[in-house]
Amino acid sequence: MSRLVIVVDDVRDWGPYYPSHSVISFDDYLCLGTTRERVRVVNLCRNYRYLGSGYYCSLLAEARGHHVIPSLKTLTELSAKPLSSIQWQGMSPTLAALAPGQPGEVKQLRCWFGETLEPEYANLARSAFQYFPCPILELRMVYRQGWRMDKLQAASLRALSSSTEQDSFAACFERFSQKLWRPAPAQKRFRYDLAILVDTEEAMSPSDGAALRKFIRVAEKYGICAELIGRADYSRLAEYDGLFIRTTTSVANISYRFAKRAEAEGLVVIDDSQSILRCTNKIYLADLLRRNAVAVPKTEYLRSGSESEARRLIDALGLPLVLKVPDGAFSKGVVKVDSLAALCVEAQRLLDKSALLLAQEFMYTEYDWRIGVLDGQPLFACRYYMVKKHWQIYRHGKRSQSGGFDAVPISDVPADVLRAAVSACQLIGNSFYGVDIKQQGSRVVVIEVNDNPSIDSGVEDKLLGDSLYAAVIEVFLRRMERRGLAATK
Repeated sequence: MSRLVIVVDDVRDWGPYYPSHSVISFDDYLCLGTTRERVRVVNLCRNYRYLGSGYYCSLLAEARGHHVIPSLKTLTELSAKPLSSIQWQGMSPTLAALAPGQPGEVKQLRCWFGETLEPEYANLARSAFQYFPCPILELRMVYRQGWRMDKLQAASLRALSSSTEQDSFAACFERFSQKLWRPAPAQKRFRYDLAILVDTEEAMSPSDGAALRKFIRVAEKYGICAELIGRADYSRLAEYDGLFIRTTTSVANISYRFAKRAEAEGLVVIDDSQSILRCTNKIYLADLLRRNAVAVPKTEYLRSGSESEARRLIDALGLPLVLKVPDGAFSKGVVKVDSLAALCVEAQRLLDKSALLLAQEFMYTEYDWRIGVLDGQPLFACRYYMVKKHWQIYRHGKRSQSGGFDAVPISDVPADVLRAAVSACQLIGNSFYGVDIKQQGSRVVVIEVNDNPSIDSGVEDKLLGDSLYAAVIEVFLRRMERRGLAATK
């Protein structure tokens, strides 16, 4: 079970609030002995500036393996304006939604744990806390053809001067602490907490509900409390020891942002941000595989939809050929063209989405191999069959369709297929990947390496059952234990 520690410079700073044994001075925190229990720290020191007491509180908390808010990363970003300016860009939609002001008008706002006394700025307070998880924040905005963020800084408890603000802070803190540092369920003691990121609005997610429930159930057997989280839980990441991403990944969506934040907080992350970056862009992936002598289909890059460029591709790859948008998933953004005219039309259409396209020779096979590779070792194998009267395993329309599948024992997979899968993954990292491979006679080529591969109940786990889920959880457990040992040295 976790221990909550509220650190202040002087315990009298906590005077307006209910007495609590969790409140200690910064001097007492300096002398806090080592403990095997998990410690969650709320840093409410007066001075968060570099080398101030608040800075050292977060620094020491991270050195001791404690989970702390605000993290050192948050404090660093708040004090480094260029970094903060980049983050503020993510708050632009919230700023744009505010009621217009007068030219040059200045608005100052104070918020705590993502809440504020001014309801018209509730979304802005929530967004600021999401990007900069800090107990108390002060914002200053200026109206120049729209509201612009002028200043954003961490504030101390002593900034809350009115009883109204203090009462609101106390209520928010209680809600926040109950949500963030919850007690362990009765009669159960978990060594670690694992967040599983999902998107309930996603039409085609990497795991169905039954598979997610199996991950949670199996995790319990290993002393890990697994919990589903969503995009609204970004500020809670420091609560956990690991993050398992089970939503479609992209550098442009929440999955990458969650992975980066979790890594900064010291969590074990699968799949990590580097794997997302390398796998979700087909241009990068194709170039990486070719440069390292991993067999891929004949491949060209396309930057123009001109007829001369189209003819060059046809000469190099033949017809039909396949055009791909670099960041497509589940066969989206992939088209087959059978003529020069169709190639010119589709190239122009897809180039509106990306400045560079991938063009590959067309290789029809009855099925694609999918080899699941975890921590550098083959875990499962499936054959995904093409949709009837179609050339892909998915066909998108008013209703998306997928072909059939066979689960295959690893021992029955051709050795060349396994070698290609493992070789491709070694170039990416040591996370969890699904390698798509085509086999035509003796020719074996890697189509792509997917981070965050699909695990659906009754499909990928058809042969392995709970052993598949256990293998994933065991990797988390080993890495969490290594991280814990490193933190105590």
